[in-house]
Amino acid sequence: MNLRLIPCALAALSVHTAAQADDFMLQRVLVEGARASQLGVADSAGAGSAGAKDLANRIAYRPGELLEVTPGLIASQHSGEGKANQFYLRGFNLDHGTDLATWVDGMPVNQRSHAHGQGWTDLNFLIPELVGRLDYRKGPYSSREGDFSSAGVASLSYANRLAKQIASASVGQDGYARTLLAGSRELAGGALLYAVEGMRNDGPWTRGDGYRKTNAVLRYSRGYANNGWSVTAMNYSGHWNATDQIPVRAVEQGLIGRYDNLDPTDGGEARRASLSGVWRRTDADSASKVSAYLIRNRLDLYSNFTYFLNDPENGDQFAQPDRRVTTGMDAQHTWHLHRGEEFSSDVTIGAQLQNDNIFNALLDTRARRRIATTREDHIVETSGAVFVESAVRWTEALRSVAGVRASRYRFRVDSDRLENSGRAHDTLVTPTLNIVYGPWTSTELYANYGHGFHSNDARGTVARIDPKTLDPVDRTPGLVRSRGYEFGIRSEAIPKMQTSLALYRLDFDSELSYIGDAGNTEAGDPSRRYGIEFSNYYRPVKWLSIDLDAAYARARSRGGNPAGNRIPGAIEGVAQLGLTVDRSGPWSGSLRLRWFGPRPLVEDDSVRSRSSLTLNGRIGYRIAKDLQLELEGFNLANRRDSAIDYFYESRLKGEAQAVADVHFHPIEPRSFRLSLVKNW
Repeated sequence: MNLRLIPCALAALSVHTAAQADDFMLQRVLVEGARASQLGVADSAGAGSAGAKDLANRIAYRPGELLEVTPGLIASQHSGEGKANQFYLRGFNLDHGTDLATWVDGMPVNQRSHAHGQGWTDLNFLIPELVGRLDYRKGPYSSREGDFSSAGVASLSYANRLAKQIASASVGQDGYARTLLAGSRELAGGALLYAVEGMRNDGPWTRGDGYRKTNAVLRYSRGYANNGWSVTAMNYSGHWNATDQIPVRAVEQGLIGRYDNLDPTDGGEARRASLSGVWRRTDADSASKVSAYLIRNRLDLYSNFTYFLNDPENGDQFAQPDRRVTTGMDAQHTWHLHRGEEFSSDVTIGAQLQNDNIFNALLDTRARRRIATTREDHIVETSGAVFVESAVRWTEALRSVAGVRASRYRFRVDSDRLENSGRAHDTLVTPTLNIVYGPWTSTELYANYGHGFHSNDARGTVARIDPKTLDPVDRTPGLVRSRGYEFGIRSEAIPKMQTSLALYRLDFDSELSYIGDAGNTEAGDPSRRYGIEFSNYYRPVKWLSIDLDAAYARARSRGGNPAGNRIPGAIEGVAQLGLTVDRSGPWSGSLRLRWFGPRPLVEDDSVRSRSSLTLNGRIGYRIAKDLQLELEGFNLANRRDSAIDYFYESRLKGEAQAVADVHFHPIEPRSFRLSLVKNW
């Protein structure tokens, strides 16, 4: 099969097919062949797709790191296992997911008005072996995308069927062990997909993480990806101890070691259960999709970042319990219009509904026991949106995608303090426009403009007083607008190489955010980010592929802050280089080098983080046709770098006063994992 013909065939069916379908035959091509070309399919240089084979070749210490297949994205961690990752992209420290919209099988992963942070994105329930494709898009250029999507969108899709059954067992250093059983079988005219996963990991910490997780997926589907339906049930449970970030001074003074903690009772427990369904129908003139979901999330999180700053006797540990039920429905319909040999048009209308029923709190604790209450809230947050999008191929060389989205949010907060209870609402209209020009068979040019937004925590929209100090506070808007501009190019002019280059600007009206650790909403200045991204994929021979991604961003606040205009934690430079060997007899393997550049930690840039460099590797040997042995290695150079850095005041036991210091979480030292995988 000629892989270069695939994008043309897809484009002939629909200008925007990549966003509409995950056809199983396309998945099979991605598994067996090289990375699929995006010429004639993508509408920006920052959009792309990775198939099952690309994802299987990633070397991920934890599931959330699969998102690093998105060029320029970093997934880090400041609290060991179990907790949601920290994400960085396009000049943002995205915290645990704000402004990075993440979806798994049509279900939103970001959690609104969360106890710990807005947009909380916990991907620990993900089973990598089931992921058939990851689609990514950067920038607010699609009217289909709403909340949290200004920096980017990552959408993961599970396969309906697996080509073979999978049984794997893994062991590794630091108490790591994992087992997986997954497969699919024909049943009653459809397919039953199942997977059960169990994992444990202590990590290198003086007090082991004690992370234990169980995970299960059950899906029944009939028909095909574009003409059929499926129903999926998922269940995840995890609990852990946490070694949070520690102050540099404590290590330099010999008070603690690099992998020690200052509060051994930090940690948490998370549970997630979901039921979802999707129905699709496609013919020559139209395509329809309806999906619905019910998600129940539960989190108990215990953290202590300042030690004895606020309470010299009991310490500063706090708890952030969060209980929620999320329900939603998405529906869209597309009309395909064709006139003559060159002109074609897709018009799509869609509607999206979501409701979150939330109970959360901020508590003072000692050794996970409550000693005081800062706030307790019952939140009902409801959103609805409609959008229309028109994708037109005007000539063989020119096409456009224009859209507009209207979003409305309603917030209701019943707080333990009457002053912080109330109702609010907000509405926002966000237009988008993408123009693609490709007079050459191997190169396309892109111009993109769009408005996006993120929602603020519901508690900030009705708050009157700070729950800790009781000082009066200003209410915050429910929705904050972003504006993005981008110019890009994508080319395959060099044989066997795919290259893309993007220049962008992204403005936010305000970087208002809910500070879960303090229980209030903090107002940020307007901001502006400029950046450049460069991505390459080269497959010189059938058994070797090389990918190189590099990105740089300049982030500045624009509010005239006398302390400075830098945005603490904003990512500046990042790069990745990967080499993958496959189909070389019984051997396979990959190496991946990742550079995470330095960042400002304070507004005047007087304190900066150091850069970090990690080298991970994997080697596999096929013992028999259906039996493979794999060895994965992490931090092969055994570098003593930081996974993350912050600068703030804390107080150690015995210190007379607060000390401003860099607080860091180290990357894990060199470690190995050995896996035996059986297929049948």
